Amino acid sequence: MSVGARPLGQMEKNVVRVALVHDQQGKALVILPANALLNLATVWKLTGRQLQPVSCADAKRFFAQEGLKSQRGQEQLLAMPLILDSQVKHKKTEVWEPFTGLRFSIDEARLKKAEYTGELGLTSELIYEQVAMQNDVEAITQALERFSALRVRQRLEDTLSLPGFSQTTRKLIMLRSDPDAKVEDLLSIVKVDAPVSAQVMSWAASPYYAAPGKVESLEDAVIRVLGFDLVINLALGVAMGRVMSMPENTPRGGTPFWLQSVATAVFADQLARQAKLENRPKPGLVYLSGLLHNFGYLLLAYLFPAQFSTLSRYIEANPHLSYTMIEQQVLRLTREQVGAWLLESWELPSEVCAAIRWQNDAEYAGDYAEYAKLLHLSKTILAELGFCDGPIESVSAEELAAVGLSLETKNQVVEAFIKDQDKLNELAKLFGDK
Repeated sequence: MSVGARPLGQMEKNVVRVALVHDQQGKALVILPANALLNLATVWKLTGRQLQPVSCADAKRFFAQEGLKSQRGQEQLLAMPLILDSQVKHKKTEVWEPFTGLRFSIDEARLKKAEYTGELGLTSELIYEQVAMQNDVEAITQALERFSALRVRQRLEDTLSLPGFSQTTRKLIMLRSDPDAKVEDLLSIVKVDAPVSAQVMSWAASPYYAAPGKVESLEDAVIRVLGFDLVINLALGVAMGRVMSMPENTPRGGTPFWLQSVATAVFADQLARQAKLENRPKPGLVYLSGLLHNFGYLLLAYLFPAQFSTLSRYIEANPHLSYTMIEQQVLRLTREQVGAWLLESWELPSEVCAAIRWQNDAEYAGDYAEYAKLLHLSKTILAELGFCDGPIESVSAEELAAVGLSLETKNQVVEAFIKDQDKLNELAKLFGDK
């Protein structure tokens, strides 16, 4: 299961959206323009109640009830307390629910009986108007000063007092950035770190890599089974993930963090190997980009613990909208901005930093755009397959062609990926998913 829903087409501007919210007093329905972000803060202020969205699973179960397909069931549904966005016109309107695709008509008389009416929805234009044109460091600094007692007066990486890297991690980062690094250099680092050595051996023995014969030694695992690039990328991903603990109070029903990370790494790597480009991206760096693509999410939880729960509720209330839009509204900062900034400060390869920073910008055409586009495509396709959180959208032939891929090739990669999904789940457990 994942958190996400397919957006409504831009042509259907007269359709409105329904969302189910609740508190100890009971349930209520919110009706607002379909492609607007539901601003929970306005709902709380308008009603004087701390109404929260129901979980994604509960929303699916509730709106998938057979009775809601009949007019009588829909009338019973609309007898619930109604909270109406003032932008919804008082006329016969079609209502849409994003998780199930349920659609039905609601008449003017019921809309006029709404218990509360106010400006509940925010368009993307309104949200981005609130965000001043500034570079990422300025955005991070302002967000920290706005949402915490911290006053940033020196270098961000010094001020934040982030947990330190182990000696092994520092050496791995230096090795990852060294174009002349050899397998022997990697083995010398891994051998003296027992937990990393054990992790490498468990990866090599996992069903996903299906190594012929028994893996006898660390050298065997690195040289024969996994290879230099894969070992260093996997080890770096795990080491960096351990710098930040897994956040609590995440969106309910979301894809486990490491499953999403490993799935994106594997899928992006396979797409990169099939891409027919003059400057073909390096598969090792594509893999690392996928593995670390959501690292900024952990960092948001670490930097803004008080606001993280609110962010999770906004994501649940707006499953068909991009995280970029939601995070800009709640924090004035996105996971891509803060994640890329931190990886740059840790001196990871520029290709990886660019991919992570621009992974949600389909129009990005700057340095290493092919890495960002491959990451964007991978996440979009995986969201359709239920391996990645976020709005569910289809990729076009034009988007695939931009990175040297065809629909046929994409379908072949999808088929191979689905065939190995059980092994992929086992691999994710080796990273820490339960």
